[in-house]
Amino acid sequence: MNNNTILVPLDFSEVAQNALGHALKVADVYKNEVTLLHIMDEGNFIGNLFGGNNNAELVKEAIDMKLDKMIAEANKQYPNVKINKLTESGKIYKVIANIANDGNYDSIIMGTNGASGLQQITGSNASRVINYAKVPVVVVKEKSIGNGYEKIVLPIDLTRESRQKVRWAVHVAKKFNSTIHVIYENTTNEEFRNRIHAVINQTQDILDTNGAKYILRGLEEDKYPDSFAEDTLAYANEIDADLIMIMSQQEKGFNEFLLGSYAQQIVNNGGRIPIMCINSNDAGIILDGVFG
Repeated sequence: MNNNTILVPLDFSEVAQNALGHALKVADVYKNEVTLLHIMDEGNFIGNLFGGNNNAELVKEAIDMKLDKMIAEANKQYPNVKINKLTESGKIYKVIANIANDGNYDSIIMGTNGASGLQQITGSNASRVINYAKVPVVVVKEKSIGNGYEKIVLPIDLTRESRQKVRWAVHVAKKFNSTIHVIYENTTNEEFRNRIHAVINQTQDILDTNGAKYILRGLEEDKYPDSFAEDTLAYANEIDADLIMIMSQQEKGFNEFLLGSYAQQIVNNGGRIPIMCINSNDAGIILDGVFG
């Protein structure tokens, strides 16, 4: 597998279909291939999906037929995108992450309804995939991709990880002719204000050097009094953004890496705007591969 294939987990739900729409558009723009992945979980989801028939061979045959039909429909709209299919079994989030990591995939694009949604691919598994995957994960919710990611919200804070995603934003913006909305907390705390402005100046230098279109917006406390995560979502909804780009900011838990609180709030909020999640290891891919 080369590093030019998007992995799209599918459970045949509406939000997963929407994620496929995003993946096909991205693949068409970037000249990627797409692999559709269906996972037969250890629960009773498959039996319910196919009328209670738990015969493994019949189930797999039915899944193959559904995937073939989806591929045929997708190729009508995107004839230049090569679409593969893959069926596996096991714990959903582990299978997705392992296939993406071991198969050298470019990215994962998957649907989610947030933590309170379906407990299949479209549920809390999204957070776990982000924790374990070494590649960027685009979490798709209600909003379709339309003409592409024309308005990207790029929240900037004082963490080192936050600054690493700027070049990813440039990478996406160049392909979709996007406007990057660089947002940050604009507080009355003088020390914080001086430090964040220094980071914003660095961000502007990168954006200017790469000829990116962008808007700077400090989020004032009187209009945006909540947490930075909530304020990010509020701003994104105000401008009807097409993509929010964040770092997963992983923190070491007892037995595994966990999403940082900011990323957790963004991914599981139940909003409609797609989220691109990048961990700190991902940042070097673009820095080394595209920007030299």
